[in-house]
Amino acid sequence: MNTIHLTKADFLKKVADYENSIDEWKYLGDKPAIVDFYATWCGPCNSIAPILEELATEYKDQIYVYKIDTDQEPELSAAFGIRSIPTLLFIPLKGNPQISKGALPKSSLKDAIDRVLLSV
Repeated sequence: MNTIHLTKADFLKKVADYENSIDEWKYLGDKPAIVDFYATWCGPCNSIAPILEELATEYKDQIYVYKIDTDQEPELSAAFGIRSIPTLLFIPLKGNPQISKGALPKSSLKDAIDRVLLSV
């Protein structure tokens, strides 16, 4: 598995410490990232999970693919206003993250990675 499961504590250390940086977004990672907010019972979440695994392998030296179980981390989900799943957060090294809701096909995910995360 190349996707990385995060708890709230992990998120605060690896992605963004939104509790202490309330007024501005500051990404803490050294590579762009996708954060997948999902639940184990969610059909669309389960349909994109293997695609995200493939992308994590394909882009392993270029991006991180994080997963957050909304049932296990409700406070983290609430902090980002997650109301539907799957919700993907695309986090470039510079600039603000972009949100995508729903299960996207692999081609759309690759396009978002190339356009949002890896464009210089």
